Amino acid sequence: MKRAKFSFHNVRLSKKLLIMYIFSVLIPIVLTNIIFYTVTIDNVKKQQMHDSQLALNQISNDFGKIIDDAVGISSSLYTNTNINLFLEKDYPSDVDYVDDYDTYLRTYNQSSPINPSINSIRFYTDNPTMIYSGGVYPLTEEIKKSAWYRQIMESSNTSPIVLRSITDKQTPTFSIIRKLDYFNFNNKEKIVRIEINPATIENIFNNVTFKGDIYLLNQKGEIEYSTKKDLGWRKKPIRFNQISKTNKTVILNSTYLDQAYLQNWKVVGTISEKTMLKTVNKSGRFILYLAFINIIIPTIIIIIINRSFLRRLQRIFRHVKKMGDQNFEKIPDPEFTDEIGILTSEFNRMIRKIEELIQDVFMANIQKQEMEIKRNRAQLSALQSQINPHFLFNALETIRMRSLMKEETETANIIHNMAKIFRNSLTWGKDMMTVRSEVNLVLSFLEIQKYRFGEKLDYEIEIDEAAEQCMIPNMALQPFVENASIHGIEPLKGNGKISVKVTVNQDILTCMIIDNGAGMAADKKEQILYSLENEEEMGNSVGIKNVFYRLKMYYADQFRFYVDSEKGKGTIITIKIPYKSSINCNEMETPQNKLYFPK
Repeated sequence: MKRAKFSFHNVRLSKKLLIMYIFSVLIPIVLTNIIFYTVTIDNVKKQQMHDSQLALNQISNDFGKIIDDAVGISSSLYTNTNINLFLEKDYPSDVDYVDDYDTYLRTYNQSSPINPSINSIRFYTDNPTMIYSGGVYPLTEEIKKSAWYRQIMESSNTSPIVLRSITDKQTPTFSIIRKLDYFNFNNKEKIVRIEINPATIENIFNNVTFKGDIYLLNQKGEIEYSTKKDLGWRKKPIRFNQISKTNKTVILNSTYLDQAYLQNWKVVGTISEKTMLKTVNKSGRFILYLAFINIIIPTIIIIIINRSFLRRLQRIFRHVKKMGDQNFEKIPDPEFTDEIGILTSEFNRMIRKIEELIQDVFMANIQKQEMEIKRNRAQLSALQSQINPHFLFNALETIRMRSLMKEETETANIIHNMAKIFRNSLTWGKDMMTVRSEVNLVLSFLEIQKYRFGEKLDYEIEIDEAAEQCMIPNMALQPFVENASIHGIEPLKGNGKISVKVTVNQDILTCMIIDNGAGMAADKKEQILYSLENEEEMGNSVGIKNVFYRLKMYYADQFRFYVDSEKGKGTIITIKIPYKSSINCNEMETPQNKLYFPK
């Protein structure tokens, strides 16, 4: 037994609606809430990261500023002449020392208020004549063995050094230590040590906006200060990368401190994701309630509509089953007139109308195309037939007038040229001809006109060799040469000249008919161009309109036509068409490629 193929049309409507509910309502709502929850977590995390980074940068900037202030004080002491002389001088008695102490050091402390972030300023010297008190301390052997003394003495530059130190209360802080060797009279060893107030350091690093642990690292990556108290960094050097961190710990780095004496020091912060997402977790229950409401309410509404919808559709289903083996392309009209029955009837009527319209439009298009082809052929034949009597009348009239005026055998030549023109006019079945053939026709006409006007008319013909075999519509140039002769040269009192130039450039054939005749006024030129563009009846300017309409039929929008004329200065007619040689002249009627014509 052949197994039937699965078709969605075999699924009962109730199941279709259930599937529609699951995939169109339930799943989108669940996914929307999941995405909302995920995006909310991500946004909060990014905001927390941004706020934490700002706090970390603020801590770094505040710490750098405190150090800069202390270094500034050390620089003022470094270049202070009185302080350096006071520490350098040998005192004969204690009274002399006390007098100088009151004059320089005590006065300096009183006149230069100490920054509240500075805990103390100590001067160390090996001058044995001084009384070591009031901020002045001797350079004992114990001090010379200390790490900070060795480091400042081994330093080759004049910049101060920054070291972590322990105050008398065993509180960690930082000291700025600098040698006082600015002046040339250095006979004594002098060092100034400025200690930062530990409370200031603690206030800087205990930033309430940063929810994690903060570490100040030196250029070796060792912890110099930290808000995490159970690390033991006060007792021994600990590298930051030695600290155990979970995979859910976020590490934030501030920029390196740019001071020369804090080169490659930086502030690093660590925050657990649990801390960062604490705010999101508080709103998780609210998101759950919102998701529950978004699911329950649409579900209830859909169930109510579904029950009403199915009951009404079952009536149509009972009548559809009675149809038996019918054509299922259209829904049979139900016996009911409710909205569903009316909708079915209107749908079937619409199908019938569409079929009729398709058939009518298809046949109408065919008939329209046939009529358009016949109209174009008739119009082309009419245009072609109009030029013969017009041209032959003018030529024969010229011969007649000349024959009446003079009796001479030269008329044989003009009759010969006329015969060639007449022979060409009888071959209208051949729509296209080469440029060379067309120019020969023009030459015959110009010889006739030369016979008529004598020395009054001169002409010149220039053709590119590449243009000679190009195919153009029959008698596309002759009417313009005729207009140039009759309307341009004939009204002149003096001599006139007609030039015909045919060139090829970038697959564009350009034909120019130039005369230095009477020309035309601007309004007349505009009138002619307007009549051409709007395809007015022939009327006047039969020759120009005849050629223009034929070019439009052959080339559509693939040709350009220009008229440049000025009263008393002559006229220039320019025609630009696609270049097609006699080899592929059949393509002329249906050009495939659009050409660009420069203006």
